[in-house]
Amino acid sequence: MGKITGFIEFHRAKQTYRPVTERVRDWKQVMRPLPEEELKKQGARCMDCGIPFCHQGCPLGNLIPDWNDLVYRSQWQDAIDRLHATNNFPDFTGTLCPAPCEGACVLSINDDPVTIKAIELAIIDRAFQEGWIKPEPPKVLTGKKVAIVGSGPAGLAGAQQLRRAGHDVTVFERDDRIGGLLRYGIPEFKMEKKVLDRRLEQMQIEGVVFKANAHIGVNVTVGELKKKFDAILLAGGACAPRDLPVPGRELQGVHFAMEYLTQQNRRCEGEKVPMNQEITAKGKHVVIIGGGDTGADCLGTSNRQGAKSVHQLEIMPRPPEHRAANNPWPEYPHVYRVSSAHEEGVERVYSVSTKRFIGDDQGRVKALELVKVELVHEGGRASFREIPGSEFTLPTELVLLAMGFVGPEKPGLLENLGVKLTERGNVWRDGNWMTSVPGVFTAGDMQRGQSLIVWAIAEARSAARGIDKYLTGASDLPAPL
Repeated sequence: MGKITGFIEFHRAKQTYRPVTERVRDWKQVMRPLPEEELKKQGARCMDCGIPFCHQGCPLGNLIPDWNDLVYRSQWQDAIDRLHATNNFPDFTGTLCPAPCEGACVLSINDDPVTIKAIELAIIDRAFQEGWIKPEPPKVLTGKKVAIVGSGPAGLAGAQQLRRAGHDVTVFERDDRIGGLLRYGIPEFKMEKKVLDRRLEQMQIEGVVFKANAHIGVNVTVGELKKKFDAILLAGGACAPRDLPVPGRELQGVHFAMEYLTQQNRRCEGEKVPMNQEITAKGKHVVIIGGGDTGADCLGTSNRQGAKSVHQLEIMPRPPEHRAANNPWPEYPHVYRVSSAHEEGVERVYSVSTKRFIGDDQGRVKALELVKVELVHEGGRASFREIPGSEFTLPTELVLLAMGFVGPEKPGLLENLGVKLTERGNVWRDGNWMTSVPGVFTAGDMQRGQSLIVWAIAEARSAARGIDKYLTGASDLPAPL
């Protein structure tokens, strides 16, 4: 694939970004596209490796060597056909996915991997610019009706697949706009919402019906859904945040990350937030608890709002610069990473745990009491041990809890449906993606737990095949899992 000697001749090109001093003053996309000639060189680096382990790294089963080669040969329209063969929304994944495919690239055994993610995004951007992306309404209708609960990446992928199979599809979203976490969880600077809106427009022309402000189990009953639809796909995500129940948690100025990110995304949509409900980092010392992607999203948002300083805390030790011995290729590399948000200004603090929030006389948070910890392994289990005498305080006026999610919300929808749950509290499903309730299926974080966007889309494509087969007795829809 690509040029036979390409991986020897060309080095990996890093993703380019707008200058920090420019991008922190607005909410526009931070990434810059690579020039076409550079993209061709990067496609040329894709080796004829015999067994492309990038396929193993990507749950969608993306045909990565194929479209790398096609970009190298300037066959862009064929490249988008290969890309869409396995992925409904490469514009989402090319922007948001952490690219486990690159960690599994054979070239990364002893060199930098192929720049897969940048090539993927370039293909879909070129396809939209050239007008190659067209709605694909079904040619034959089945008369079967499917309800999709949740309009995040899993819900949208499942809806598009099932509509193209000829079913009547309605997507229910509890928020006032369609998109789930793509709409209100992902900051504008990470993915501008026009990228989402153009896909929603495409799906509407294809015949997918979207209903916002439709909270199943609250203002739309489960009984209505079961009565009106032949099948239901639960794709509501894992929205229950992990809390930090330590003394002082009730203080003003301590918020979940999603409260904060959602509010700023609403501002970017043109909404005004009442002053008494406003959460802002402007002029404040901010502390983000959690070192993952959500924490980085809070970081980029805080800097754009004008934070005085930002600390990002992580209970885990600082990752190594290179793969550890117990993290071999082709596993996803757990190494130290610097995101575009980190480049914009932050102090990252590792191996610390929060003992309590300290408040002022008005009941607002003014500091955190922290302690240094060490990671220990006892009886086959990992735990954290406080280091005696290592306590210290960190001044702050805004604390954002970005420690991940513990699973789907149970009240309302899930309790009313009576679906079986796993030991981890996620929705149980069988090999055909059906829950314990006949005709009710599930996909994405709601059944998997917090995970990556590629897993959400891959599971939805697989669940769509299960639903199609359930409704018609057979299915031609592809299923990666």
